Amino acid sequence: MSTRIDLNSDVGESFGAYKIGLDEEVVPLISSANVACGFHAGDPSVMRRTIALAAAGKVAVGAHPGLPDLMGFGRRTMDVSLQEIKDYVTYQIGALSAVAAAQKLVLQHVKPHGALYNMAVKRPEIWEAVAQAMAAVDPNLILFALAGLDQTGLKYMGDRHGIRVAFEFFGDRAYNSDGSLVSRKLPGAVIHDKDQVAEKIIQLIKTGTVTCIDGSEIALKADTICVHGDNPSALDLIRNIRRALNFAGIEIAPVGDFLK
Repeated sequence: MSTRIDLNSDVGESFGAYKIGLDEEVVPLISSANVACGFHAGDPSVMRRTIALAAAGKVAVGAHPGLPDLMGFGRRTMDVSLQEIKDYVTYQIGALSAVAAAQKLVLQHVKPHGALYNMAVKRPEIWEAVAQAMAAVDPNLILFALAGLDQTGLKYMGDRHGIRVAFEFFGDRAYNSDGSLVSRKLPGAVIHDKDQVAEKIIQLIKTGTVTCIDGSEIALKADTICVHGDNPSALDLIRNIRRALNFAGIEIAPVGDFLK
């Protein structure tokens, strides 16, 4: 198994006078930043400041495109066509790419946000639409997709479009034996014990397995770990993950540095 892993987090989600998240504290602790592009959160000035923060910490930058749902924070499912999804993703990658280029940076990846991500998990043709948009804009971009469900199919899809796919693991979420995430509506779906989260991540990297909520083990490959840092307890969680990775001799690096 790889001895390098990426830590990613969703940032740049403030808007106008409204501050959301703890970006100044979170960004220095991660290796890849998913920056909101104005549809579900963020605005041009927030995008600029977030990219500058990432650049100062040598953190890779990626687009975090969402559905056009600012009021709902992009978490509400919308009835949109695949062509509309391609248009939304193209527009948002383009906007963030321009802001990054003004600071002499190139985007590393694309990670769909919220409802768009969840819709893609249930409807693989949405991953395909996102991949098509990415390939048309910049085939060097890496797609972040959920580890656990049809990874072989997603890998082949990426190959068809000439883009790489990085599989994402959620250390603070429980998994079902089919590789899906346990619904947040069920008890035990979210893991709050920071040591348990760190142990789960180390197990994944070292053994390529994850212990599911029913006690069974399944094989799982992941290249990047999603960490949330929008409150002080979440910051402690990230710091503890970093300590555990360092102690285990696992290097934290942007996924673009090691993904083939």
